[in-house]
Formats: sequence, structure tokens, C-alpha cells
Amino acid sequence: MNSVYQKIQKAASIGQKLLAVLIDPGKLSEFELEKKIHLCQDTKVDFIFLGGSLIYQSIIEVRQFIKSLVNIPVVLFPGNLMQMDFSADALLLLSMLSGRNPELLIGNHVLAAPLIRKSGIETISTAYLLIDGEVNTSVGYISNTMPIPRDKNEIAVATSIAAELLGFKLVYLEAGSGARKSVSVDMIEAVRANISMPIVVGGGIRSPEVLSKIYLAGADLVVVGTVFEENSSFLVDAQRIKQKISL
Repeated sequence: MNSVYQKIQKAASIGQKLLAVLIDPGKLSEFELEKKIHLCQDTKVDFIFLGGSLIYQSIIEVRQFIKSLVNIPVVLFPGNLMQMDFSADALLLLSMLSGRNPELLIGNHVLAAPLIRKSGIETISTAYLLIDGEVNTSVGYISNTMPIPRDKNEIAVATSIAAELLGFKLVYLEAGSGARKSVSVDMIEAVRANISMPIVVGGGIRSPEVLSKIYLAGADLVVVGTVFEENSSFLVDAQRIKQKISL
């Protein structure tokens, strides 16, 4: 089981929870990045996601720096076509199904597809659903899309079912960086009850209690970013919770 997706799929099938840290290069100095990357290694984070809505540094250089320090798989989480790095361990090919922006549904994918295929990078087709986190987020603004209302579980469920029928490999429920509230437990439970593919949840997760509830609601992989930037010790608690909840 060498591929990133195989690891996610296998873990989901046996009830083992996974944790990823989202690194937004534009928010950390090199010193801060090095310190936090070592913490990811010490706390046995499963994946490092690399990307963001706006990035002014070279993704390739940041990925090379991370890989020079640790052997954690680096998964590309591109906010746009400028953030491609075909030497990453895997690529989340995100299609924003919650919105109606054609460029983020399929347009950018068509432009990138020949290069992705030629590169041979592991590519994970991911249904990306932006959920209202009770704050205007960068991803909502940059993508020019409206999030799914946080109390409209039926929309999230129907969209996730459509994604599964279309052949996506993952569904990613995203409240957005800096969200006041995470994706609701009710929504995660509703989606979990209606699809069989792995569920990724991110955004607005700022306490161990919220993290625990999200795992128990059915998330297979949780992604943390802002809280990791603000409070490095959160990863220690997160690892303890992950191990406790994993079957």
C-alpha cells in the first residue's frame, strides 16, 4: 500500500482515523515552517497538504524544503493552476461541486490534464464542497462561489451522492481557512450515511473536542491548518484523540 489514496482507503475500511496538516507557505517564515514540520514528524501526522488560496512563494521550493526535513507524504492541494508541483507525492484534483463556477468544476482541469497525465503523479479526484463556516473565507472569495448553507444537510448529501455516482474518489467538506465554525456534526453524519467513499473534513477546527466529534461523526481524514499555525501543541492532542477513536 504505497499510494496516498490506498492508505486513505484502507484506513477508512478498518475505522482508522487519519490526520493531515495544511501548510500555506505564505503564512509561515522559513524558521516557523521548519519548526512546525519537525512537530508534524514528532506527532506522526499522516500527510502534509500543501497549497492555499493565495501563495507568493514557489510551491516546488517549499515542497523540496519539507522533504529535506521529513519523510511524510506531501499532497498537493492547489488553489489554482500556478500551484502545480508534479514531484509531490500526490495531487488532489479538486472539483468544486458546491459552486457553479465552470472553471473550478472542469475548466482548469482540462488545461492541466495533459501535464498531469504526462507527469505520472498520483492523482486523486476529489469532490470539493465549500460549507458555510459563518465567515467570509478566502476560498469563497477567490473561487467566486457561494458555500452550501451549514444547515442544508440535504444539499451536501445530494451533492456527495452525485460525486460518488460520477466516480470521484473522495469528498472533501471544507468550511474554509479561518472559519468560525467547522462543518456540523449533523452534516457529516448525513453524508456518511449516504456514501461509501472516504470523507475529508477541514476548516474551523480549533479544539480537541470539535476534532473528536468530527471523527466520531464519520470523517476519515481531518485537515487542520489555522489552529496548527496558532497553537502547535494542538497536534499532540489531535494524535491522542485519533488513536483513541481509531478502531
